[in-house]
Amino acid sequence: MIQVKLELNQLYGFISKDEILQYERQIYNAYRKVYHKTGAGNDFLGWVELPSQTSDNFLEQIQQHATLLRAQSDIFVVVGIGGSYLGARAVIEALSNHFSQLSSDYPHPYIVYAGQNISEDYLADLLKILDEKDYSMAVISKSGTTTEPAIAFRILRRHLEKKYGKEAARQRIVAITDQHRGALKQLADSESYVSYVVPDDVGGRYSVLSPVGLLPIAVAGIDIQALVEGARKMEKYSRAANNIHGNPIAMYAAARHALYQSGKTIEILVNYEPRMQYMTEWFKQLFGESEGKEHKGIFPAGVNFTTDLHSMGQYIQEGLRNIFETVISIESSDQELRIPQEETDLDQLNYIAGKRLSEVNRMAELGTIVAHVDGAVPNIRILLPKINADVLGQLIYFFEMSCALSGYMLNINPFDQPGVEAYKTNMFALLGKKGFETKTAELRKRLNI
Repeated sequence: MIQVKLELNQLYGFISKDEILQYERQIYNAYRKVYHKTGAGNDFLGWVELPSQTSDNFLEQIQQHATLLRAQSDIFVVVGIGGSYLGARAVIEALSNHFSQLSSDYPHPYIVYAGQNISEDYLADLLKILDEKDYSMAVISKSGTTTEPAIAFRILRRHLEKKYGKEAARQRIVAITDQHRGALKQLADSESYVSYVVPDDVGGRYSVLSPVGLLPIAVAGIDIQALVEGARKMEKYSRAANNIHGNPIAMYAAARHALYQSGKTIEILVNYEPRMQYMTEWFKQLFGESEGKEHKGIFPAGVNFTTDLHSMGQYIQEGLRNIFETVISIESSDQELRIPQEETDLDQLNYIAGKRLSEVNRMAELGTIVAHVDGAVPNIRILLPKINADVLGQLIYFFEMSCALSGYMLNINPFDQPGVEAYKTNMFALLGKKGFETKTAELRKRLNI
């Protein structure tokens, strides 16, 4: 039984249920494109059946390897950018102690990330820490030539080999890459790195349930079996209910489309738990890279409440009315902390003394929803019973399938990202890469450098 639920009651003052249900045929056709592989980008639909096709034996192999890596590492470095690290980070941060790096008895390595930027200071600071700690790393790239992770891996590999020696360093490097080709595959074969395959038919932003995400998540000590099992549940449910009726995935895609057609062009994903921040970042990449094409698509944004109510709250309440919110609502917490009674009550909080913080947080959530709806911001709620691996697996698949349906409803290819190449071409030219000489001269003139 799936535990991810959808609530649309706070939409119906802006769009009607009938306006959502009018997209029933489009949802049906989008599902057919997914399952029959007849839509644009159909060679990147491997994620659709990835949970059910990932065997328990394979998960156990990853888990056993992760145990070895954990035993030799104070720190585990995940080298990747975009989908090569965001999904893993989303799950790891959602399911880890908020202050794991400060806990002396925490049972797994501290996970850090590299190759997601080109900051000299960031990587230099990381190297100083790695000088003092035992570490291993996974480098994640289909090609091995993506600029940001390739730079980081070149520097970190040299550091690792200098620290441990080339032979010992081989035991601390894991390559997650293409099965047959590419610079990283060639290097992994020549250096005999343990390798995992990025499936040819799974794009980066849909790859969290492949070794791309599963190995780092397992190294973090998280139950990948439960994560994949949750995704299997949602996969099975989605296939059995591949129409709009009684299907939260389809209703979410249709509701977003109806809001988009009514002029709501920005979706703000809202969470009230700090541990879900990187789930928002993964969501932003998933939908932004999938929908933002041909001058179409909803712009995905994110806020962390109640923190951002003191920064972005004013705009959301009274700014330009082209936004809607999707709130991830967590129904319960595994920990309990109550507000104490104070004799003097100087801070005037005795009226909530004895209440759990989770109850106060919930009332803040509900009060904010009402305020924003009154301020003409439609609200969708995604209800989760709690944050655990099973539920997150369901949520990941929920977003992946709804994103695919949304893309097909826009009549675009949800699985490519041609616009990402534009900045790369300019960067290569400005750095003097061979073959870009004409572009180099043009850009230098435009930028007056």
